[in-house]
Formats: sequence, structure tokens, C-alpha cells
Amino acid sequence: MRHSDLDDPDLPLATLFAEWPGLAPEFWERHMLCPGCPIAPFHTIADVCEVYGLDEVEFRAVLAQAVRSA
Repeated sequence: MRHSDLDDPDLPLATLFAEWPGLAPEFWERHMLCPGCPIAPFHTIADVCEVYGLDEVEFRAVLAQAVRSA
């Protein structure tokens, strides 16, 4: 199975969690309630970084590292 592009700015969080369920702890560690949220199909990484006040570049790097380590 080919994964979506983690760097795609339009990647919905629901797709991200479906393809990389191991990323959920990275969100929970930052007190983000995105995994399981009913809005996840409509939000992107950029959206939630803005909502939670995170640096998007840094958070994307964390997610990419977690994918590489899996």
C-alpha cells in the first residue's frame, strides 16, 4: 500500500491517522485531541498547529521522524 505524502499541505488528519496510527501519541503528548476528533477529516496539520499554537515546521519534523522510526 502506498502512503499519502506526509508533507501534503491538504492531507486531512483522518487520513494521516488511518495511514500512520502510530503518530497519535505525538499529538497526545502535546495535549492535542485530534486523534478520534470528528473534525479530523476536515483539518490539516497546518490547521491544528494554528489552533494549538505550535510551530508547523517543527511539528512536521517530529511527525516525519516518528514515521521514519516506525
